[in-house]
Amino acid sequence: MAIQISGGATISGGATIGTGGSPSPSPTPSPAPGASNFGYSSGGYDGSSYVNTIDKFSFSSDGNATDVGDLTRNIGITAGSSSASNGYTAAGDQPQSPGNGASIQKFAFASDGNASNIGNMTEWRYWTTGQSSSASGYASGGLLGNSINVIDKFSFSADGNGTDVGDLAVARHQASGQSSADNGYTSGGMFSSPANYHNTIDKFPFASDGNATDVGDLSSASRVQTAGQSSSTNGYVSGGRLSTTSYLNTIDKFAFASDGNASDVADLSLARRNMAGQSSNASGYSSGGSASPGRSNTIDKYPFASDGNATDVGDLTQTRSGAAGQQY
Repeated sequence: MAIQISGGATISGGATIGTGGSPSPSPTPSPAPGASNFGYSSGGYDGSSYVNTIDKFSFSSDGNATDVGDLTRNIGITAGSSSASNGYTAAGDQPQSPGNGASIQKFAFASDGNASNIGNMTEWRYWTTGQSSSASGYASGGLLGNSINVIDKFSFSADGNGTDVGDLAVARHQASGQSSADNGYTSGGMFSSPANYHNTIDKFPFASDGNATDVGDLSSASRVQTAGQSSSTNGYVSGGRLSTTSYLNTIDKFAFASDGNASDVADLSLARRNMAGQSSNASGYSSGGSASPGRSNTIDKYPFASDGNATDVGDLTQTRSGAAGQQY
């Protein structure tokens, strides 16, 4: 399947995502999102091919990322999740045979190194969105011929396949993911055919398997290909594009404590889409993505403590979009 990618996951990619790092004491597992050591950007598309690179950058000091390992295959627009000990990618698009695109890959935070395949999602799909509880990784929505509403869950404590545990309120792909201590969120996205863009914020519980509910709207009526970040109290949606293909620098914020709409609270340093999202305890990060023109290697950082614009604090080892984000 030939796919022209011009930006990242979840993406968010998406993603609200776990953690990444190099040799250091393992943290005590916590249900809250965020981390204090490292952010990771794994896989993606460099403009001519998918890549398998796992980049790592420091949360404690601003600077460039380093290449610390490889995924098992070249893959992009995949979901990212994080436990206290490992980073995960789930599903995604890749140049190999379609069946391999359902794989769940895991790499360790305690020491730099390559990923390994540990299981499969319930079906192959790409442009899916990642979330993380303290016990499980999630991949919600995605594209498989048309947009789907499936929420898959896989265990952090034992390697194995994902299971279908619920449905999004609206089937869609190209959304971003956020995670509170108690719930996963899927924000924005689009339905493929006929094309229908969404500003929906869906929420689903971690404590029990079940369907998501629509709990609010993003600040823009049609927003896709964003990156997701999470503090202990708020979800964030950064960058992306509108249905008009306009690139955005907007950073939206919505509260975890009460359901409601997101508000525009800040801007990225560079308007772009299809970035990877990472979250430290203190800051949100958007790395890579597609800008105009071409792809970006920029690592942006913005504060959680007060609303404010992002600053360019470093570069990935490659210009690429459609990577997954993790944190440690």
